[in-house]
Amino acid sequence: MVKRKKLNDALTLIFTPHFPYNAKKESKKRHKVLLGIGGNIGDVVRRFEHLFVFWQKSGFVELLETSPILRNPPFGYTQQPDFYNAVVLVATDLTPAQMLAYALRTEKRFGRKRLFKDAPRTLDIDLIFYDDITMQSKRLTLPHPGWHVRSSVLIPLSMMKKAG
Repeated sequence: MVKRKKLNDALTLIFTPHFPYNAKKESKKRHKVLLGIGGNIGDVVRRFEHLFVFWQKSGFVELLETSPILRNPPFGYTQQPDFYNAVVLVATDLTPAQMLAYALRTEKRFGRKRLFKDAPRTLDIDLIFYDDITMQSKRLTLPHPGWHVRSSVLIPLSMMKKAG
């Protein structure tokens, strides 16, 4: 069952069976990673539900918490449909570089094609935080640049218990 709560003319919260979710047990995995997920091609809400199940079966991550889904306007390239975004807290034993590679493989598995910057997409997975690590390399910057000014991260994050 999907419920919607309109925040204003541009923003709507969407509640599904797995968004929000809060695990009942603690993880034995060493690292906590906050992921931002988004998409605007096809049935994104259904895709997020499938992603949740995919991650539940994964040995690489353990789901700790998810936010509700936020429907919001695109930024950057704005001539495209609204985006659906959520944040997901996972536990993992992967390093930051391994976690990035896993996120990119997962995007590809869910049909992601990189046509141009800020293009429409089936699934986007960003590493927002990885523990308290601050780093900048050619492939990965932590925390994710701009996270603190994006409603697509801030609103879902404000609704989480463990990640806050």
